[in-house]
Amino acid sequence: MSLVHKVMALESPNRVLPPLMPSIDRSFHRITRGRSLFFTLPDPKSGLILTTTGAQSGQPRRTPLLCITEEPDRWLVIGSNFGKPSHPGWTANLRQQPHAMINWRGRDIPVLATHLSQHERDARWPAIVAFWPPYEACRRRTDREIRVFRLTRRQITGQ
Repeated sequence: MSLVHKVMALESPNRVLPPLMPSIDRSFHRITRGRSLFFTLPDPKSGLILTTTGAQSGQPRRTPLLCITEEPDRWLVIGSNFGKPSHPGWTANLRQQPHAMINWRGRDIPVLATHLSQHERDARWPAIVAFWPPYEACRRRTDREIRVFRLTRRQITGQ
């Protein structure tokens, strides 16, 4: 496990970093012209910016996330919310409106989100933890089911 993984698995950084990370990642994403997020270095392929429609506001919401590439046109995103008791807002947005957009490796890609069933999530959990070991610490810190979504590239008709 890398030093970053060990630090992110600790309780204290997860009290300080979560409010700062999205702003830092969005800024870094702009600076690198969409090629990377700060908290995914040195592997820029493991991060994306998810744009959802706000479940309550109806406004676009941009969230930097770690992702696992399943296939060239499919990604998994994990709603760990650092092990906090509540689900991250972007998961509610996707449940209400599964059509979203990602920016991955500098490209805007329309996607359809599918909330994985408990069985599907459990089957993928070992690979998720192998990808980012702090997810297991997040799971242990919360009583809620951590939501996992598959994002699949979708074709936009009329273009």
